[in-house]
Amino acid sequence: MASHLRSLFALPLRGLTWLGGQGTRAVAAIVFIAVAVPPLGALLRPYVTEAIFFLLCISFMRVDLVALYGHLRRPALVAAATAWTTIGVPLIVALAAYVSGLTTSSPGLALALMLQGTASPMMASPALAALMGLDATLVLVTLVTSTALVPFTASLFASLFLGGMLSIWPLTLGLKLLGILAASLLAATIIRRLFGTETIQRHKRPIDGLNIVILLVFASAVMGNVATDLIADPLFTIAVALLAFMVYFTLLAVTTLIFRRIGTERAFAIGLMVSQRNLGLMLAATAGALPATTWLYFALTQFPIHLAPYMLMPIARRLTARANTSDGATASSAT
Repeated sequence: MASHLRSLFALPLRGLTWLGGQGTRAVAAIVFIAVAVPPLGALLRPYVTEAIFFLLCISFMRVDLVALYGHLRRPALVAAATAWTTIGVPLIVALAAYVSGLTTSSPGLALALMLQGTASPMMASPALAALMGLDATLVLVTLVTSTALVPFTASLFASLFLGGMLSIWPLTLGLKLLGILAASLLAATIIRRLFGTETIQRHKRPIDGLNIVILLVFASAVMGNVATDLIADPLFTIAVALLAFMVYFTLLAVTTLIFRRIGTERAFAIGLMVSQRNLGLMLAATAGALPATTWLYFALTQFPIHLAPYMLMPIARRLTARANTSDGATASSAT
């Protein structure tokens, strides 16, 4: 019986291991599959909350506690990065939405931008940083601290800037965010206790593959109507897509410049994290009760989120090589 069970699970395990080994290529392919197969989006849309919950579980499950404690003993950088992503980014995005007149000309788009600004970084950010050879531990620590704060900061900024644009009370938004995060952290803790850290590390590749499958579920659910929207109003859809790319790369560039004194490679890692906002968490907290334009923007942000790691891989490799050369030169001079 045991041999039959092993045979039953061997094939999917090999498939997930192969998929996990594809790295940023598989992440980039997700958006094209999601757009090319609209029925998949219609089928999976009711499961957005579940997909986000499992992504959160996987991320919390893989937290390197030793590295986490190491960074928390030197909290200045983590505190600065956390303050920037939870306070600085929402304020700047909200200010840009009001100054540009977007709040009156396109309230749905303004709501999307402000929800994007108030969201915490994506839970997949450390995994993507690791795939690109960047400092994933720093990303992970900042992700944990900013995610812990987002139920409170999102509630605050929603009450300050969103007004009647949001269909739920800001306090309810904060409580729902807190509930989703607490439940996923509890589930991840139980999994770590049951299987152990070594087992989780040993199965890194198949877990990466599972992560990619869940990302496909989320992307398909969010992007199911993109092809229809493109056909119905191509100019507006393209304009919204360009806006999504502009916001992504602006956050990446500005963050990298702000933190460049800590080293370009580490600053780039923080920039990658800050630019990848967890819109799925906001969708889960609002139960998807958002205007059509907000849904469209959220869908189109999946293009830069999934394509940028693959596009930016050559830059990440150069920065990592430069950082390693610099560290080697410092070590040689010290001896």
